This record gives sequence, structure tokens and C-alpha cells, in this order.
Amino acid sequence: MTEATRSNIPLPQNLLRDRVAVVTGGSRGVGRAVALRLAEAGAHVVINYVSRQEAAEEVARSCEEFGVGALAVRADVANLAQAQVLASAAAERFGHLDLLVANAGIWEGAPVAEMSEELWDRVVDANLKGTWTVCRAAVPLMKKEHGGSIVIVSSTAGQRGEAGYSNYAASKGGQISLTKSLAVELAPEIRVNAVAPGWIETEMNTGVFSAEAYRREVTAAIPLRRIATADDVALSVLFLASDWARHITGEILNVNGGSVLCG
Repeated sequence: MTEATRSNIPLPQNLLRDRVAVVTGGSRGVGRAVALRLAEAGAHVVINYVSRQEAAEEVARSCEEFGVGALAVRADVANLAQAQVLASAAAERFGHLDLLVANAGIWEGAPVAEMSEELWDRVVDANLKGTWTVCRAAVPLMKKEHGGSIVIVSSTAGQRGEAGYSNYAASKGGQISLTKSLAVELAPEIRVNAVAPGWIETEMNTGVFSAEAYRREVTAAIPLRRIATADDVALSVLFLASDWARHITGEILNVNGGSVLCG
């Protein structure tokens, strides 16, 4: 997170003091921004990655600069056994697990008449199954602590659909339904919420915004007239994860500048 994209909004360093958080897909983009904000708020952070080891370790070092513990752990969360290794690594290193941010995901699509089974499975497994696996792995550890908070990173695509990316939209809509289901199932000990961002300035969208005309078109369609930064999403995640949101569960927090208005 650069100073150019990080908002000048400090967090209390005792907001999440001594809590332990796992962030999936934490080596870049929203995951990286979330990990750094968690560390700023006093949490020890486990940064999950699949292939970007050097980047994940850099995030861990940056987290440690806030005086907290940090650990980079490789795990493909589309696989339940690897998700369980990830959650266990957090508990073994720090003694417990309090917070989970299910952020890992991919954005790949095709027209439905051209979409391969492999492409459908890859996106749904990474986004939806990967959310279920980490919840499945983390919840027993949170129950040992008699409390916890889960925040799932969904998308406006899960609310309104997305032409040409029906697999992605289905996976994100599934995350929203999973959020609401688990919020009731795991109450009162564990709160479960989601954020639903719109367009974000991240590496994932670099190619999309390479055409300046399209960037202007997207920006003009957003009432707040700007594309969100990863830090905008991270601050919303921190709110839901923290005791600031202690009476909120099952909520889908829209972070889209007003571009999609839904309850």
C-alpha cells in the first residue's frame, strides 16, 4: 500500500490488540491493505498466499513494523486440507484465532456459451469453495475462544450479476448467501459479515483500466466520482471485524461509491 493510495485515516492501535487474524489472498491488493490495517490496529496477522511468496513475506515484514507478529503461509484455500493447515498455523504460532478475512479470489470469465467446465470450476472453487474451506477451518478454533469475527470479501457482481462473468457473479452471490447463513448459525459467539466492493484500483484491474476512455466512463457512473482504493475496502473490513460493529452480523456492506444501491 503506497502513501498515494492509503487514506490519511489513523486507527487506534489498541482496537484489535493481541487478536489474531488470518487474511486469505493477502499478498497484494485488498488483502495486503487489510493485513496492514489489521496490524496497525494491533492484531497479529497471518498472510495467506498461493504463489507470491516474496510479496507475502514483504507484507508480513510491513505488518511487523507496527509492533505485532506476522507470518506468511502458503495454502491453496480451494483445498480444505490446505485451509486447515493455514488456520492451524495461526493457532500454533499465536495461540488462538479471532478474526478471519476471506478475501482470496480470482476474476475470470467468458460468455456462457463459450465457458469451459474448467473455467467455471476454477473460479467457483477459488472464490466460493475457498471461502467455505477457511470458515470450516477457522470456526472450531474461534469457538474455543468463545468468540470471533469473519468478514467475507464479496462483490457488487454478486448482487446485480455481471454479463460475461456469470461464474464470478455466481461465486460472489454464493458468498453473500453464505454470509447470511453463517451469521445466524454461528451467533451469538461469532459474527459474520461481508463487504461488496465495486470497481477497485488494484493489480487485478490494471488491464481493464489501461484504456483511459473506459476509466473515465466507469468513474462517471460512480456518484462519488472516483474508483475505490484497496484501503477504502480495508477500512470497511476493519470496521466489521472490530468491536465497533459488535451488534452487526449478517450484513452486506456496499463499498461502491453509490454505483449499486441495494439493501
